[in-house]
Amino acid sequence: MRRILLMPSTLSVLLLSLTTGNVSAQEREQANADWHSWRGSQSSGSLEGGDFPTELNPEQNLAWKFELPGKGCSTPIVVGDSIYITAPADGQDALVCLDRNGQQQWLTKFSEQEQGKHRNGSGSNASPVSDGDAVFSYFKSGTLVAVEKDGSIRWQDNLVERFGKVELYWDHGTSPILTDKYVVMVRMHAGDSWVAAFDKLSGDLVWKVDRNYETPREGDQGYATPVLIEFQGKPAVLVYGAEHLTIHDVADGKMLWQCGGFNPDKTDLWPTIAMPVVVDDVAVVAAGRNDRREPLLYGVKLDGSGDVSETNVIWNRDDIGTFVPSPAVWEGHVYLVRDRGEVECFNPADGTSVWRETLPKHRSNYYASPLIAGGLLYCAREDGTVFVIDIRDRKFNVLAEAELEESVIGSAVPLGKQVLVRGENHLFCFGE
Repeated sequence: MRRILLMPSTLSVLLLSLTTGNVSAQEREQANADWHSWRGSQSSGSLEGGDFPTELNPEQNLAWKFELPGKGCSTPIVVGDSIYITAPADGQDALVCLDRNGQQQWLTKFSEQEQGKHRNGSGSNASPVSDGDAVFSYFKSGTLVAVEKDGSIRWQDNLVERFGKVELYWDHGTSPILTDKYVVMVRMHAGDSWVAAFDKLSGDLVWKVDRNYETPREGDQGYATPVLIEFQGKPAVLVYGAEHLTIHDVADGKMLWQCGGFNPDKTDLWPTIAMPVVVDDVAVVAAGRNDRREPLLYGVKLDGSGDVSETNVIWNRDDIGTFVPSPAVWEGHVYLVRDRGEVECFNPADGTSVWRETLPKHRSNYYASPLIAGGLLYCAREDGTVFVIDIRDRKFNVLAEAELEESVIGSAVPLGKQVLVRGENHLFCFGE
């Protein structure tokens, strides 16, 4: 199994192998230039190199700050000279485009927004994604939209009107992903769950397959974003939800592989939030409720076919995990910023820890997923406290702590040699 690296391109989606070593310096530089989806071009939450700010301090190195038109919790993306971010505007779902200096280029409104229920939720939780030609966004209202680079609408649909009401206890969080030809959406909820692909050019439904499992209460509800991988030589979609990990053929959605057993005691109230990460041929899967001191973490081998639940779990741990923040991968290791501020570095091949540290204790949790850029780990607590940690040489050294004075739920994003942080009211840019 080889990972797929998605590259925004006006010609196509570029597929790069991360395990064969055949990635040229030019290709890697191109991969690092954009951040086209919420966990980046490699779905890893990281960049291997570069020089990035050693603090995120509004009093010291704030380059600019943009006032957002409304509350959203999505992460911005960067494509060429443009920054795209979703937010409500005048009560409607909207997509905002900024240049790299924080100047608004355009704002496109869609349908009426549906507001969030959770204090840290919104109708704009899902992050946009781009192939370099268009930007694709989904909103809690059900709006799925493709927007051209000039802000005009290529096509617009409403998946709630088309496929029925979403039965989630909290607010929709799953972001769309892209294949070469399709926009892929996942709905995991207390109803008919599915994976579906829509044509990027027309918005037409290409395929839709059921994905239903019997689970304990709330276990069928998922907020995790799928991952595009290469499986047995072909592009495939890795989906985590309803206590199962599944792999689907990009061409028709057919399920090729599945692994269950992530809730062995059938515990209630274990929805799926954190996105899996893939290192070589191992998926790292967070289960349980780390926020309630019930963590579970699994390493799953991505090979074989059919139901591999009895054979492919190669390690598991019940002492570490994450509930909301998704893991990051850097230089072959996986990094967790856990819900209460514990930070863990471990080997995905066997699950063994390299080190474990803890950020200052506080009543607030961590919702944003960590960013690793140039060996610096960026993490934000929900109260707006941001940390920069040097993790080079497999060590943990807190370089800076600062207050943004507003809630932070979205994940940090690299912008050249700068770092973007989305707060509840503003988009901040730090660095020279």
